This record gives sequence, C-alpha cells and structure tokens, in this order.
Amino acid sequence: MSGFFQSYAVEVDIKDASNATCLYADWMMRFLITYESNNGDYKTTTLNLSSSVTHNGSVCGNDTQAALLAVQFGEGHSWSMNITKNNETYQGDFITLTYNTNDTAVFPDAKRKGPVTVLVKDPLHPVQLNTVFVCHNSYFFEAENITQIFWNVTVQAFVQNGTVSKKETRCPADRPTSAPTIPPTIANVTTASTTTLSPAPTSAPKPVENPDTGNYSLKSGNKTCFLATVGLQLNVTQNKPLLININPKTTVADGACGNTTATLKLNDGNSTLIGFTFAVKNTSASVQKFYLREVNVTLLNHLNGSVISSADNSNFSKWDAFLGSSYMCRKEQTLQINEDVQVHTFNLWIQPFLVEANKFATAQECSLDDDSILIPIVVGAALAVLIAIIVVAYIIGRRKSYAGYQTL
Repeated sequence: MSGFFQSYAVEVDIKDASNATCLYADWMMRFLITYESNNGDYKTTTLNLSSSVTHNGSVCGNDTQAALLAVQFGEGHSWSMNITKNNETYQGDFITLTYNTNDTAVFPDAKRKGPVTVLVKDPLHPVQLNTVFVCHNSYFFEAENITQIFWNVTVQAFVQNGTVSKKETRCPADRPTSAPTIPPTIANVTTASTTTLSPAPTSAPKPVENPDTGNYSLKSGNKTCFLATVGLQLNVTQNKPLLININPKTTVADGACGNTTATLKLNDGNSTLIGFTFAVKNTSASVQKFYLREVNVTLLNHLNGSVISSADNSNFSKWDAFLGSSYMCRKEQTLQINEDVQVHTFNLWIQPFLVEANKFATAQECSLDDDSILIPIVVGAALAVLIAIIVVAYIIGRRKSYAGYQTL
C-alpha cells in the first residue's frame, strides 16, 4: 500500500489557576519504528502526529520543580517529556513514547499487539529560566529501534508572569557551523511503507571522489551477529543533483539480527539515515542463501527543519550468497531506491547471518570483481580473430592459384 501521510504541528498552551500561561510548546515530530512482523521479518514504519492531538495530563509544575508536557494522538499513541528546574535553568529529563501496534494503518502486520513504551533520556542541554528554547532545524536521536525526529520546536517551561519570553536559546542544529547537506526543495511527504520524492531529471553527476570505507557491526547479547564494511554515497536528483558521502567517523550502526531477516541502520549523525534489510531464501531443499531485500533512506534537512523525506525500495534481490558465507564486491554498485534517490556502494563486504568469532566467513565475490571471467573472453575473441584471418588468407590463396592456370 502506498500513499502520503502528513505530520501535523502541535501547540500546547497550559494555563495556571489564574488563567496565565505557565507551560508553552509548539513543535513537529515523527517517529521511525522498526518492528517484527507476523512472518518474523523486521520492518520500518513511520508514525506521524495526527490532525487531532490532545494534551491530557500536562502539568505546569511551577510549585513542584517538575513540569510534564504530554500529548496523545492517533490510535492509542502518546508522547511525554518530564521537565525539571533548579534555581537558574530548566531541562528535559525523560521522554516517554508509547506506540500502539494495534493501529493497523501504521503496523499492518505486527507480531506483537498492544501498546509498547520506550523511555529515553532527553539529550539536550539545560535552558536558562525565562528563556524560550527554539530549534527550527531537525534534530533526532535513537533508542530501542526507534528514531525520534523533531523540528520547528518552541518550548518554554515554568513561564513567568504568563508571557512567553522573547529571549531565545537556539539548538546546535540552528547554529551556522556548516553548510546544509540537503536542499530545501525535497517534498515533505512520508508514507508508512514507501515515500516518493518529487519528479526530477534523471541525469546525475559521477562522484568526484569515493567515500571513505566504514566498518560496522551489530551484537546480539555479547556475540557479534552482523558485520559490514562499506563506503556509502547517496545520490539525490532534484533541481540540482546532490551527492552525499557518508562519513564513517560520525556514523553509528543500529539494527536487529534474526534467523531469517536482519536489518542494519546507519545514522550519519548529520542528515541521513540508511537502512539495509536482508532475508534468507531457500534455493533448494537443502540450500539456503541470503540476499538484500530492502533499502530505506531518510533525509533530514538542516536548512529547513520542516522538510523531512524518506524513500524505500523493498523489491531488491541483490548481494546473494550462501548462508554461512559473506558477500564481497570491491567495485562500485548502484542501488536504485526510486527515480530520485540512489545509493552507491564501494568496497562492500557484508555478512548479515551466522557470524562466527567476530570474523567474516569465506566471501562470495560479485561478478564485477571476478577478473578471471575476462580471460576466456579475451582468449576466445583472439582465437576467433585468428581463425577469421586464416580463413580469409586461405580464400585469397585459392583464388590466386586458380588464376595461374590457362584453359587449353
């Protein structure tokens, strides 16, 4: 199923007993959630705010040193943030997200049914009292297979005299430390399964330089269950084609290992999230192979925080190798996510299943790397040319021999 889902803004204005504003917030957010489906696969879906949001349970906390910002939306979903203060500052404490997998529009085939609650520490720094926290650009953080994304944020807790302050504290993403990485022309549309970016020219420049190669791994308990070495480059074709090299020094790996599916999610800490999902298939009664089945790309714009887009392709059948081995391809490969988004891979070596002793198993190399295939092709072509020369020479020689005799 495909379609377009818009994340709505939410405004909360809590009044005290004298009807004066004591807690104010206006922001946008959405969540990327990885969940297990009925058949054991892991899928990533997008949970957006709905057009109808309530804020039951929100508390000013002026008299208790602790405020609570709480909202409820959709089919049984809720989000809240505890805010504490001292003599000079206030700060978010814990953020609690509860999502309901009974919402079949977002989780159409979830194995686990009912509400799931995730608690995470707010990573932002304290804000001076009588100061409003503002963040127009996107910022995000991950916990327990969930990415929480926020933008266009305005928050002030413990408001004094019922008036929101004009003094601002800006988030790090709003500070002009670097050039933006994603143009603001990408369409702000996201679907629960597939998102299509705006149509654009199909031509794109070749990369000026290859990306650095990164080493990534996942663990299940104390055991490594997923290994990957790869250089990644994102190609976004819009009004002006854009190439993004993923920096492995700032990229964090997350995901999930399973017996039949495994997902590697890479967060570059700046503007890009890329997910790779692998699956196991039976090629015969006794032979199993793994293959790349799905790639998901999410772009976060640091120039205009209200623009967040994602693209997904779940119809791949690439990088297949026997279960218990690894897959290697040193040459550049291109994964076409949709008409506007490509992922280029370099120096790829990956093993999503049955990792032993934290080492890659014997690799099955891609045909692009197998130079031995060229040898019989070159030899065959040379032989064909030689035979052709011999045949032509023979025909010419026969003609000359006939021309040397005269009829009596």
